Amino acid sequence: MKSRYAGLVLAVAVVLPVTCVPAFAAPHEPSVSESDGPAAGDPGTTLLPPLPVRLGEDSPCTAASEETATGAAWSQTALGLPRTQRISRGGGVTVAVVDTGVASGVRSLSGRVTSLDGAGEDCVGHGTFAAGLIAAAPEKGSGITGVAPEAEILALPGTDDRGVPSAERVALGIRTAADRGAQVIYVGHALRTGKPELTAAVAHATRRDALVVAPAAPDAVPREELGPDGEMPEGPYWPAAAPDVLAVVDFGPSGVRQENAPPAHEPDLSAPGSSMVSVGPGGSGHYIGSGASLAAAGTAGAAALVRAYRPELTAAEVSRQLLDTAYPSDTPRLDPYAALSVVADVTDQGQAAAAKPAPAHLPPPADPGPRNRSLAIAAAGLTLVLLVGGMAAVIPRGRARGWLPPGRHPEGNSSGQ
Repeated sequence: MKSRYAGLVLAVAVVLPVTCVPAFAAPHEPSVSESDGPAAGDPGTTLLPPLPVRLGEDSPCTAASEETATGAAWSQTALGLPRTQRISRGGGVTVAVVDTGVASGVRSLSGRVTSLDGAGEDCVGHGTFAAGLIAAAPEKGSGITGVAPEAEILALPGTDDRGVPSAERVALGIRTAADRGAQVIYVGHALRTGKPELTAAVAHATRRDALVVAPAAPDAVPREELGPDGEMPEGPYWPAAAPDVLAVVDFGPSGVRQENAPPAHEPDLSAPGSSMVSVGPGGSGHYIGSGASLAAAGTAGAAALVRAYRPELTAAEVSRQLLDTAYPSDTPRLDPYAALSVVADVTDQGQAAAAKPAPAHLPPPADPGPRNRSLAIAAAGLTLVLLVGGMAAVIPRGRARGWLPPGRHPEGNSSGQ
């Protein structure tokens, strides 16, 4: 059953680029061992529809899914959410979602979404999906939940209505989110251009104590950005490459990235991002999708957990806490439970360093002066005279008694003969 299911999903993933994203290179397709199947998302016996990355000019908007995942997603177990959410659920923290928008009417986000600049509509569904990974509350009949199910969502547009991002839109979204008091700002896209404006926007957010989280790789690569032989670019990507941004890359249920995933550029952290299950635009049904942007969404949710539990920490300290408590790997792996339960974070270390006394310094020896120097020279001379006198008395007696070096016998032979 598992292999049959995986084959069906693979077929859907192959068809998707033709029907939904004709202007772009195919999103990295799941392999059979890491496909969007029951073992990955635990949706039960239903086949969840795949989440489109972007829409073609003539494609209809993504409809609400009619399929519901009844069990918990693998990512929830990998992140240890059952015990993590006993410590913090993200209440009182606002996470901005700068993406394709967040659709109204999603029950698991009901009452916790504020939309600006037309972001209350989501034709593509990517922003709604990401918001669900961040903050969806569990519903009856489904085990799917966001990382911070009590966090507030502030939706801002970072793309046009087809899901095509621009540096200007993303930069404005970051600035507006920071000005509106968002403590965490999630950006759903990795851009090849826009370094000046996106770096300036992140600096603006940092000055307002907001942590920006962004993917270190795109979910899909436009065909015009592919190399002559179809090779994918390797970055850098913005705003992930800007200072103070927490850049995130994905991994799947098997612990590695999917084979055809676009290369990541200098990620700070890795998190579950393959075969992810979340809400779609409208209704209570679910979609399934993969990509570094989805790993960044889960990380933004983890940042909200920390900011809710440790409100005294700055954005930079929250970022350092997530990094310092991550599971050691080639790219450290997000561990929300450790981020909440490990007390010795950067603030404690800084206070300990401030309270630590300075090392003791012994004063240099005082100059003994002429009289003391004379006494020291006389004492050394007397010691030498006594030593010579003692040797003069002892050596003759030793010779008279026949003292010999070790290993020699009176007959003159060595002990070994």
